[in-house]
Amino acid sequence: MSRRNNVRGPTSALTEFLKENNITPTTIATRAATQNQPIAGPSNSEQADVEDEAENPTRRKRRNRAAVTSGYDSDDLDEPESPVKKKKTSAAAEKSKAKKTAKKNEDSDHNPDNDAYTALSKAFRGNKPPNGSIESCAECEKEFSVSQYTMAANPGPGFWCHPCAKKLGNDPFKKPAPPRKRKAPAAKRTIVNFEERRFPTLVETCINIISNHIDDIEAFGEIGTMNMEAISKAISKKRSLNSENVQLFYGAENTILTLYDVTKLSPTSLITLGHLNPNLTTLRLDYCGLISDEVINSWCSSLPNLVHLQLLGPFLVRAPAWVAFFQSHPQLQSFLITQSPRFTLECLQALVETSGKTVTRVGLREVGLLSDEFLGVLESLSGKLSYLDISEPAKSCSDEAVNSLLGAVGSTLTHLNLSGHIELTDDVLHSGVLPNITNLNELSLSNLPLLTDEGVARFFSQWSNPPLTAVDFSRNPSLSTDSFIELMNHSGEGLHSLDINGWKDVSGKALENIGTQARDLRKIDLGWCRELDDFIMKAILEGCKSWLSEVKVWGCNKVEGNWVHSGTRTKAKILGIETHTSM
Repeated sequence: MSRRNNVRGPTSALTEFLKENNITPTTIATRAATQNQPIAGPSNSEQADVEDEAENPTRRKRRNRAAVTSGYDSDDLDEPESPVKKKKTSAAAEKSKAKKTAKKNEDSDHNPDNDAYTALSKAFRGNKPPNGSIESCAECEKEFSVSQYTMAANPGPGFWCHPCAKKLGNDPFKKPAPPRKRKAPAAKRTIVNFEERRFPTLVETCINIISNHIDDIEAFGEIGTMNMEAISKAISKKRSLNSENVQLFYGAENTILTLYDVTKLSPTSLITLGHLNPNLTTLRLDYCGLISDEVINSWCSSLPNLVHLQLLGPFLVRAPAWVAFFQSHPQLQSFLITQSPRFTLECLQALVETSGKTVTRVGLREVGLLSDEFLGVLESLSGKLSYLDISEPAKSCSDEAVNSLLGAVGSTLTHLNLSGHIELTDDVLHSGVLPNITNLNELSLSNLPLLTDEGVARFFSQWSNPPLTAVDFSRNPSLSTDSFIELMNHSGEGLHSLDINGWKDVSGKALENIGTQARDLRKIDLGWCRELDDFIMKAILEGCKSWLSEVKVWGCNKVEGNWVHSGTRTKAKILGIETHTSM
């Protein structure tokens, strides 16, 4: 009974050799069947076979077994052989193994068969005629002499002559790409770490002392209100204020508390703030996004004396909490919030109903639900309101609603901010501000694209209000020279802050008069005023030398800072010079 091996795995060297020499079970069976038949040949062949049979008595049995076995069987084929044949088989196996290893390790760049231009087709690889022989072109059928540059036709059979090879997009004379050199492993670099030592600034020293000795707050002694605010700004600038070091600013005797960055204060810490500062009358918290309903509700009882509240970013507070707070603080005089999307009309009504007799400052900046109905409620504050900020709404209010509001509260206003109401027109200036407001100090009308240069110029030329101290008409690209001239004629002598960023068409001559008409300026933003250059800057700096502390010139590509070389010196910060001139 024959043994069938169904295991398939790596083949032996002998099996590989038999495959290469086309030796199959069929040929072996045929040879075994004809073993006893007389065949012509030298007499010494028979003698060799007889001797071979005598030396290997099991050979005949294995041949008969192979005759009835189908498929390859390495175990049956790897039989003992004569020393001569075994030597040849071993040599062939070693040669085959060497070929495989060489083929595996050969780089593709060194193999001409892998080159797209010189590789022969699969049907003709290894059968290319010798150089100098004559062949017929597979494309044009003309005879040509074979050379080392001759290319096999694709698809075959045959070869191409040089002209046809070029015509078909193959360059037989193209030089093969140079072999890629393997990069030697780079030597490991030694990186030297170092730290630049420098003296810390006074601000850094204060922050470090406070952070390292927060448990010994009493060691700081009496800091004073002025120093306390400076330290608060320094800590907030680097966002170092947390629930531990914030206790430095707490005290039962405090009446005013200003924290410029409470991002890291949790709701629990903000509740604690009210309990540890029960006598506060003025509270300002910036970046207070973690204030929740629970915090506001706790302040209803823990801060009974509060009259001024200013919050930047109370996103989470809902309407019921605001209403409860207003009802517990009927004495509120100032309520300023920025970015409070859940502040509703009901909240504003509660504020007006409970604090209508005392409130003088209302700020609803970036309140998403602000609408004309809000302005109607604010009209009931007639004769009391001095500060009004309803800027940057999600949806602009109308000219009619704004004019009606200004008609009711305009006579007492000293600060007005209507920025971002993109649907307001010149009519607000002529029908709302001009006849109703005569005591204003600060006016902000930024980003009102429907304002015209002629309308603004006419407004300032007719307005009887005293000179303004702060003006912000930025992001109004339609305003130009006429508006600027009338603005400076009206308020130049009293201005401390001026922002005309985006007035791209205002003339250089008008800008040059800033130094003579507005000598008391502290801050000025001239960004994107295209006519501003070094000569105008020199005139402004020389005219406003006494008080000027900051000038912004972003987008003014004619400003290079050359006034420094002409001897003009200034203590003001010049921000936005495109050539990065150091001031």
